[in-house]
Amino acid sequence: MNPAPMPPEPLPLAAQLQGRAAADPAHFWALVPCAGSGTRAGAGATPKQYCPVAGLPLVLHTLAAFAGVERLRSTLVAVAPGDMFFEAHGGGSFFTAACGGATRADTVLGGLRELRARGAGERDWVLVHDAARCLVTTAQINALIDSCAGDQVGGLLAHKLADTLKTASSGPGGIRVVSTVDRGDKWLAQTPQMFRLGPLTTALEKFGAVATDEASAMEAMGEHPRLVAGSALNFKVTYPEDFALAEAVLAQRMHAATLDRFGGAHRAAPPSPAALPGAGATGSAA
Repeated sequence: MNPAPMPPEPLPLAAQLQGRAAADPAHFWALVPCAGSGTRAGAGATPKQYCPVAGLPLVLHTLAAFAGVERLRSTLVAVAPGDMFFEAHGGGSFFTAACGGATRADTVLGGLRELRARGAGERDWVLVHDAARCLVTTAQINALIDSCAGDQVGGLLAHKLADTLKTASSGPGGIRVVSTVDRGDKWLAQTPQMFRLGPLTTALEKFGAVATDEASAMEAMGEHPRLVAGSALNFKVTYPEDFALAEAVLAQRMHAATLDRFGGAHRAAPPSPAALPGAGATGSAA
């Protein structure tokens, strides 16, 4: 009698995941936490994401950039309960949910649960983006997706630190320098931050109370997210002077994508330097 055939060896986990991915491709979603008060921005009773910048509420510039990303299934804007702002500013490229919590991590977790309820899978990618980073571009979002869609962990936009970095201490003589930090391996974390829905949910449930962003929660799980070069212009509007800088950048771009999607008057292009009075004069600066 011939011996019974041996059962086939199980496939390695990586091969199982690869096969599952081929049978069930992951989708891309965006999640914009929009439940903060923005007290550091000095905007008073109006949350900073709703303050006008270049003629329109700040968050609409943010959403216009995501509206241009064709691979996104949709964008979820997570607002605080009772927030009625988007009733007057709806758009077909995004939807809102009153899932905002006491902290950013709570809001993101609420948003992830809402995405799951809307059909998002555990393997789907979620791009979490600060509402107040209104200068992000569609091209930057697409670059992040291109860089991370094949990554095992995910990643984030970041900007290489250019300034000299100091540590400091406070005392009777005021705030004093303690040391200069080597900036060679230092990056400024930005958003979007792109991770799979399942692992990100687990990370935030375990470490959301101490994590300062989604990447740090993933790092606490032992992961090493990919850094994708962003731009110095992708800053978070945080302080009162940031509004003027954001307005200047949007005016230079003429924020056509925002106006085309949400309405408003297109502005004339700013004059070229050669057309400015005194452009031909020479002089010296102190």
